[in-house]
Amino acid sequence: MISILGSTGSIGTQALDVIRGNRDKFSVAALSCASSIELLCSQIEEFKPQAVCVAKQEDALQIQRKYGNTEVYYGRDGLLEIASMEDCDMVLNSLMGMKGLEPTIAAAEAGKNIAFANKETLVAGGEQVMRSVKKNGVRMLPVDSEHSAIFQCLEGNSRSSVRRIILTASGGPFRGYSLQELENVTLAQALRHPNWSMGKKITIDSASMVNKGLEIIEARWLFDIPAEDIQVVVHPQSVLHSAVEYADGSVIGQMGNPDMRVPIAYAFSYPERLEMLDSQESLDFFSLKEGMTFYPADRQTFKTIDLAYDACRMGGSYPVALNGANEVLVDMFLHEKIRFIDIQNNLMKVMENHRPKYNLSIGEVLEEDMKIREEVRKMML
Repeated sequence: MISILGSTGSIGTQALDVIRGNRDKFSVAALSCASSIELLCSQIEEFKPQAVCVAKQEDALQIQRKYGNTEVYYGRDGLLEIASMEDCDMVLNSLMGMKGLEPTIAAAEAGKNIAFANKETLVAGGEQVMRSVKKNGVRMLPVDSEHSAIFQCLEGNSRSSVRRIILTASGGPFRGYSLQELENVTLAQALRHPNWSMGKKITIDSASMVNKGLEIIEARWLFDIPAEDIQVVVHPQSVLHSAVEYADGSVIGQMGNPDMRVPIAYAFSYPERLEMLDSQESLDFFSLKEGMTFYPADRQTFKTIDLAYDACRMGGSYPVALNGANEVLVDMFLHEKIRFIDIQNNLMKVMENHRPKYNLSIGEVLEEDMKIREEVRKMML
């Protein structure tokens, strides 16, 4: 029984594809969405969850009238309820942003295994989340393609023998651009990812390389490895999803066609693997006409990568500041209130001026996040 937080988003809908093809193995305990009520209703009718959660009370009342046998919740408390409900074995957290933090903790404390696609939560609250995961003896199974790849490459090997993690990046739509060229890119261009079909926010993060920076911090917490032992490598074909180098010089990588259903399915079925070839063709090495190419990340143009390394190294509230400021700035860009390059330029200002706090509780992380967001909004007036 799986509860899916964020069932109408890109990850949530692909997760339901996996469940749809494996009804003998999985069923849906609960679903949640913010505002895509029509799509949620169609999911309720198909998968018949015990409970659902929406953002607004009026939507909850509407769904309750329509589906009388379904428990309906709303808001923050509703998310916490379905993340910890008794008739649930695993929680897929595919929420966007910091609202995923408290449900992740709630799921861990309720003894639920977690399939994780909400990187912002680990960026801002990684120490607190991983402490709760370890304390409650639950599994934290990554769904991001890169982190799933790393997880698979670490299986059966001693963590003490890891020399480095090789975190791949497609380079996004602006690979090879100069800083000057980034001045004039449009929203439509930034939303056109060359390889992956994703939500708008993560697509913009990929274009700015903020996403790769956040993934550095996520990997640091998921795999308990220093950020300096994580190397970003640009691999435009997105065939090698990431790799691990060991002390003896061996490099183990995970490869496959770009399809998010594969890491989702692996998280759901771990340690087994599902038959997925009905929905995905086998990787055809001979079709890679231009081969597989690898480049160093352009950290002179995409300065957001170094911002993430710095935030990870300095710790405390620095990652909270980076994540919160980025969410505000990306939202402004999506509403065409600022230019694309303004995301990076203003993140640099925020990080330079940030006054850090340390040893934060979950409540203090959330307070600091709200404070940073407000500061950024005022700065952009």
